[in-house]
Parts: sequence; C-alpha cells; structure tokens
Amino acid sequence: MVHGKLLVSAAALAILASVPPFHDARGYAAQGIGAEAPPGEWRSAPEYVRLFTPLRAHTESYRAYVSPRSMGDVLRQLESDPSLLSPPGAWTPTALLSSEAFGLSGSYDRGKLARLYGARRALVARGPRGGGLRPTQAWTLISPYPDRNLERLEPGTLLIVLNLTGP
Repeated sequence: MVHGKLLVSAAALAILASVPPFHDARGYAAQGIGAEAPPGEWRSAPEYVRLFTPLRAHTESYRAYVSPRSMGDVLRQLESDPSLLSPPGAWTPTALLSSEAFGLSGSYDRGKLARLYGARRALVARGPRGGGLRPTQAWTLISPYPDRNLERLEPGTLLIVLNLTGP
C-alpha cells in the first residue's frame, strides 16, 4: 500500500477531528480539496495520481507533484514547515523495493516498474501534515521516481499527497 499504517491512523484522527481543509496563500482551497503544492521547486503531476493511487479511491482526494531536488534537499527544506507533524518514524527515509514504495493498488505495470528499478531501491519518506496535532494530509515522498511511461528513473523526488478531509 502506498501510505501504510501511518495513513490509517492519520485518516482516523482527521475524520474524528473534522478538520477543515488547508488553504493556499490566497485563502482558496487548492484545486477544490485543500491539497496545496509544497513550497519550492514543485510542479503538479496528475499523471502519477492515475498511476499510483487506488483505482477505486476518490482520485480527487490525491495530488501528485515532482521536484528536481533530491530527497535529502526536500527533507531539509521541509524541516522549517510548521505544518508538518512528526510522530515516531515520520519523515525518515527508508530504502524500499518498488512494490513496497508504490504499493499494489495503482494501475501501473508492476513488472515494468520492477524491471526499471532492478536491484535499486527507492528512497521513501512518509509523514502527516496538519494544524496542531490534527493531520489533514498524508505525504509520501519517493526518490528516484519513474517517468510517466515507466521507461527511465528521474533523479528528483515525487510527492503524493492524500487529502484526509475528503473531497
């Protein structure tokens, strides 16, 4: 699963807390669901939502972004973000097989992705974002990440954001 046990806990907390969505700097809910782009060099990458998120999920609850920056650079930049929550194990980069990093619920070709990574492992960091102690988003960072055709590995970082407040 793309987000693991952390998401289940974060989702339960967010639902129980009835947290309002994040808003961008202009005060608007980003793309209608409150998933704003992180600060820095990120571009929206909706093609990854279709590839790596659950097929039966509300895809409007997910957003994806890519950055040319390495996982280490991204995590250093995020250290100053007060909206990032830090439960035990969050934001710790872990080397995972591609099937563990991307899960089994997306529409991507699992064999092609496994061949692309080969013996190489993806570096993955996960954690919640929210206000106070209330998570409203679950973030998954993956580096390197595949191009949208699963033909080459990109040296930057892929971010998949799950909005926990619902569409």
